[in-house]
Amino acid sequence: MGPAQSASIAATPDAEAASAEARAPLCFVVDTDASIRHFLSLVLHGAGIDTEELPDGQAVRPALTQRQPKLVFLNIALESADAIECILALSRSAYTGAVQLMSNRGSAVLAHVKSIGEQHHLRMLPVLKKPFETAVVLKVLQDLRLGEPPAVAGRVDLRDALRNRWIEFWYQPKIDLRKKQLIGVEAYSRARHPQNGVLEPSAFMPGASDGDLVTLSELALEQALQASLNFSKLGVNLRPAVNIPINALVKVPVADIVESHRGKFEKWPGLIIDVAEEQIVSDLALASDITKKLQHLDVSLAIDNFGRGYSSFARLKELPFAEIKLDRAFVTDCGSDKVNAPLCKTVIDLAHNFGSVAVAVGIEKASDALALVSMGCDYGQGFLLGQPMPEERFISLLRQRANPPARAGAAKAPAAQGRRV
Repeated sequence: MGPAQSASIAATPDAEAASAEARAPLCFVVDTDASIRHFLSLVLHGAGIDTEELPDGQAVRPALTQRQPKLVFLNIALESADAIECILALSRSAYTGAVQLMSNRGSAVLAHVKSIGEQHHLRMLPVLKKPFETAVVLKVLQDLRLGEPPAVAGRVDLRDALRNRWIEFWYQPKIDLRKKQLIGVEAYSRARHPQNGVLEPSAFMPGASDGDLVTLSELALEQALQASLNFSKLGVNLRPAVNIPINALVKVPVADIVESHRGKFEKWPGLIIDVAEEQIVSDLALASDITKKLQHLDVSLAIDNFGRGYSSFARLKELPFAEIKLDRAFVTDCGSDKVNAPLCKTVIDLAHNFGSVAVAVGIEKASDALALVSMGCDYGQGFLLGQPMPEERFISLLRQRANPPARAGAAKAPAAQGRRV
């Protein structure tokens, strides 16, 4: 190896670090509670921000020598000395970002630690009292103008979005609620408009032609399977789910697309296709035919928005569905609403009676997640558990889980499959 080649390789890590910094801001999450670190990382990655999870202030010092964050979430534990030491380390490193204290301690302790940061000329944000919801974290990011900028209200034609290659797919974690483990992902389409930013489906799906929906569905399948393959290369075998209207599904060459990807996997995770309940009920014979044709490929149908049509429940028993996804109307406030809670439990029981996995979508409150576990719900999705995020952000999160910061006496991370979030 010549000197020039050696120098080029030696410069690669710095180049990668510079590239990473250009792509996304970095946030430190400092908390002894791993579940809090993981929760914040999911929220931050979904907002387009890299994270580094650190168990205590001692781990902050070496981390600061690698890359300066734009924001530090810092927990104040029972003993506030560690948080104070972390603040001093930030000051000594000439840190110019913001510090977001968080704790369930009394206000006097919080004010004392905050004042120490201010005395050392750090930018101290108003303290967050635990527990807090996802929306609070997103508000902090918005105020600091960090992460993905909010989309400008606008409409685009799906055909134009496809032709201009604005369409991309984001992935939301699907979590085993009882084990608190990552078990799958669902793909969501987005349009990255050059002027209006990232647009959600409501901006480009209304009025779309059948032909454009078929094109979008084919693209969604191909991209989701490729993303799943990329995840598997990190040792994480996740079954992807893709939402396809049944009118498009009959025209999409699902078997051909699956066959072209399946052989690339060391272990094929399978595929789930979500179809809205009202579309399945309108033609059960068609849904049954699709199910039979795809079964040998380990491709299953799931019912989306389950629970809107009570009269259809008995008919749905006729088909084997991998998952039944509860309509978010049942999930919202199921932990506090005395009317909604028993309805939610009934729908979960119905899903199990059909031999299907019950999946709650739209989980945004910790109280609802706890209630769903007590009701026997199997899996969950929602902003509380992780927002949809671009593939590169999801991969960054998986890499972080695979390589947690070293800590003396700490046990090795769990196996990648079923990694805790």
